[in-house]
Amino acid sequence: MTELAAVSIVIPCHNEALAIGGVVRACHAAFSGRVHEVLVVDDGSTDGSASVAEASGARVLRLPVNRGKGVALQAGVTGAIHPLLVFLDGDGQDDPAQAPRLVDLLEAGADLAIGSRFLGTLHPGSITPVNRLANRAFTWLVALLFRQDVTDSQAGFRAVRRDGYLALNVEACEYDVETDMLLRALKSGWHVREIPVDRHPRHGSHTDFKRIRHGLLILWTIMKGRMTR
Repeated sequence: MTELAAVSIVIPCHNEALAIGGVVRACHAAFSGRVHEVLVVDDGSTDGSASVAEASGARVLRLPVNRGKGVALQAGVTGAIHPLLVFLDGDGQDDPAQAPRLVDLLEAGADLAIGSRFLGTLHPGSITPVNRLANRAFTWLVALLFRQDVTDSQAGFRAVRRDGYLALNVEACEYDVETDMLLRALKSGWHVREIPVDRHPRHGSHTDFKRIRHGLLILWTIMKGRMTR
């Protein structure tokens, strides 16, 4: 039997003390039969998220001030010790039990595996109507401009090989990181696969996502990616 590659689960986290412990424990349970680490990047939290994550079994990288999701994700990729990476949010909206299916796609030949909320189940309260409309609009624009059949361009629940991610030279510092990553992968000719996943309501915290500011940033990232193709 072929030995399975080890996995680093990278979780950017900012003020998610109410959710992060359960997320970490669920990640360990999901990969209990496989060599793995759960790496939480604490992005300047002030609510004790880092301590909760450590107590729950995570290795924690602490960023002294909040610098944005893209910066935290890059720190996690740089600090990860295993060749396969899983990215998921620390707010409890992603289901870690579904993460091994993303890794399976990598081992079957995919370069980037995405957990699509819109192919799967959006549980009540998991996304606002405005955010759902914006996500679908951005995804439609990506599919149109890059002639790719994608259904969830903003999904943060993903798997990728560490060396591949580093070769993409992702530059995004904030919530445009998923867009930047996907567009660079598409322009590099990567084999991108999606699978249906569940999306749950947040566990008691408030998102840092600012609709207008970050929405415009994502739109600019898409247009910039098209112009530099």
